[in-house]
Amino acid sequence: MSVLTTVSSILNTSLTTLPSGGVGGGFLFILWNPDLEAFHIGGLGFRWYSLCWLVGLLLAYLVVKQLYKEQKIKDELFEPLFMYCFLGILIGARLGHCIFYQPDYFLTSWNGFLEMLLPIHIDPQGGWHMTGYQGLASHGGTAGIILALILYVRKTGLGLWRVVDNIGIATGITACFIRLGNLMNSEIIGRVTDVPWAFIFERVDMQPRHPGQLYEAIAYALLFVIMWIIYRRRPQMVGTGFFFGLCLFYIFTFRFFIEYTKEVQEAFEEGLLFDMGQLLSVPFVLVGGWYMVKGWKKAQKL
Repeated sequence: MSVLTTVSSILNTSLTTLPSGGVGGGFLFILWNPDLEAFHIGGLGFRWYSLCWLVGLLLAYLVVKQLYKEQKIKDELFEPLFMYCFLGILIGARLGHCIFYQPDYFLTSWNGFLEMLLPIHIDPQGGWHMTGYQGLASHGGTAGIILALILYVRKTGLGLWRVVDNIGIATGITACFIRLGNLMNSEIIGRVTDVPWAFIFERVDMQPRHPGQLYEAIAYALLFVIMWIIYRRRPQMVGTGFFFGLCLFYIFTFRFFIEYTKEVQEAFEEGLLFDMGQLLSVPFVLVGGWYMVKGWKKAQKL
């Protein structure tokens, strides 16, 4: 049994050929329909999406812990960092999605407001059930973690640029796994295409589409590799703001252009020259570029 066949069996995916005459006629595409839940323990199911988030955060935790150790930062100053980052990302990503993408739902009723804050869905009959947070925006998560790190620095007395540079180095690996979680959920799908590596998301339709989530996951994994190589060669650059700037500039520049391969997420984006994801990316690109250049110039003087 080949590796591809084994992976396809585990994820409940397969390869399929569409009949000629339609979009991508005759091409071999990936039929994508993995189970939402990776495994069960008793009656409790563990979703792939949640596991990807946890793996991404755990790997970032280990990376930053190693960076703190190499930079001889005390362990007691590291321990609170994870909670600040976790809450900053989660709260920021949730509020970002609700406010920028679905304000008409979450900000116009009491039920919507509760669903924005709590991982539940309130039924029309008045009942409710757990759903998890369905809708998280990376722009909001980025703003949230920046604010959280400012609060962390005020509490610990560490230098702001040292902290944000260390987080910047680890960010790519977390972003990679979050996008893999989106892929497992068959969400944030791409536009219809005839490229031979297209995915057919069965939960959505039977059209071959760009696997935009996979494009982003690969790009963010590459970002982590680039950051790690630069850090190993020039560790003294931590604290200049360069890694923070490079992280923002790289991620949101890529995010701006990858949006052209994605379907719009909300109806109001139809017909816009730039969608909401692109508009929200521009400030991060500009800020990232500024601090990347500024940090690089500062590093040349070290």
